Amino acid sequence: MSDAPGTLTHTAVMTGRSLLVSRRNIDALITAMALPIMLMLIFVYFFGGAIDTGADYDSYVMYVVPGVLFLCAGFGSATTAVAVSEDMKNGIIDRFRSLDVAGLPVLAGHVAASTVRNLVSTALVFAVALLIGFRPAATLTGWLGVAAVLLAYIVALSWTAAAVGLLARTPEAASGFTFFMSFLPYPSSAFVPVDSMPGWLHGFADNQPVTPAIESLRGLLLDQPVGNTPWIALSWAAGILLVAVGLSGVLFRRRTR
Repeated sequence: MSDAPGTLTHTAVMTGRSLLVSRRNIDALITAMALPIMLMLIFVYFFGGAIDTGADYDSYVMYVVPGVLFLCAGFGSATTAVAVSEDMKNGIIDRFRSLDVAGLPVLAGHVAASTVRNLVSTALVFAVALLIGFRPAATLTGWLGVAAVLLAYIVALSWTAAAVGLLARTPEAASGFTFFMSFLPYPSSAFVPVDSMPGWLHGFADNQPVTPAIESLRGLLLDQPVGNTPWIALSWAAGILLVAVGLSGVLFRRRTR
């Protein structure tokens, strides 16, 4: 029978450790928080005037903010891949095991710290969005839906990053995860409507996990009809989470046996 209180205690300690490491690595922390804001400003002020998103949006900032919020989760979780890879490389895992700390609390600590960092970064992006003209019209139910979708994807992407960190043999290789996570929102409805893309790209853009998440955030924030899109988004997040947690467990056992 597992020691649940001990596991929770170890997870809390590992979370505190990961947050402390993040605070000391100020360059990476600032980059993860500043990049989404910079991209939002670039799209709004450089490209926004040339992008037609349809008559339903008063300005481009109303369209692009949900996509940037999702992009924020990708940048933040990529830091987790590097942190996990560094732990595997520098031998600290052996020290933890000698203290009877299992793999789950170590990985869960990284994920929990990633979630905290992402929530802070998301709040900053949202604050800047309000300053440049974003005006949400969400109801209470809509805000709860937004929080659920964002949190589900932040946790799912953070666990995916943990798995990548275990798979990569060096922190440099793990940092390549940033490219994948920053690329996936582009062939989606994050920055332009899918209908404006080449026809051969529609199938992928419509059926990848990012599009329903962004469409859910956009519809809920602007109080527009969303149908069952949030449930599709949450189903994608749950599937990604299950695969990532299972893969992380397998990879951790292989790397530490």
